Amino acid sequence: MMLDTTTTTAAIKIAATDHPIHPLLQARWSPRAFADRPVEPEKILALLEAARWAPSGSNGQPWHFIVGVRGQSATHDKLAAALKEGNLPWAAQAPVLMLTVAKTTTSSGRPHTHAFHDVGLAVASLTFQAMALDLYVHPMGGFYPEKARELFAIPDGFDPVTMLAIGYLGEAGSLDERNRERELAPRTRRPLAEFVFEEEWGKPATLLGA
Repeated sequence: MMLDTTTTTAAIKIAATDHPIHPLLQARWSPRAFADRPVEPEKILALLEAARWAPSGSNGQPWHFIVGVRGQSATHDKLAAALKEGNLPWAAQAPVLMLTVAKTTTSSGRPHTHAFHDVGLAVASLTFQAMALDLYVHPMGGFYPEKARELFAIPDGFDPVTMLAIGYLGEAGSLDERNRERELAPRTRRPLAEFVFEEEWGKPATLLGA
């Protein structure tokens, strides 16, 4: 029997953490199935406001967002047109698509070496605000940056970073077989010892053995 309810999908995606974390962090994941339900404008604005108040090196705030709401303008279709083929079938069904863009120079004209990092922080803030509002975000690197640049006339000095699919959780049964299996697979992460070091590279921090 195929599992396809939103309740079941959400339940199996709760992270099995080794240490306690906030429930919003534990419940966050990136679905491919989105409900055929519009996202309220005030919630979209809340997501963008959360991104606005993300941490930023020297308060440079290099993030920019191109927002496409399905059925409201051509922007959603243009964003979908920039998706790579593997993401297009499911991501185009999301009620909201966003493209994040980084300003790659500082106000003084120097290269902004942490611009992508700051955009990532803004997306993280947006993502957890979404979880607080019962919304889900699927960030994607699977799009064509130069096509996006052309479609939206993005100028030099600004680089497309990620595409975001946003909406309410849908049913895994709406996906093709390959994506349905990925939707229902348990989440996994590397253990802390593989990336938390002390004294020298590759030596797990003693804290981890406590």
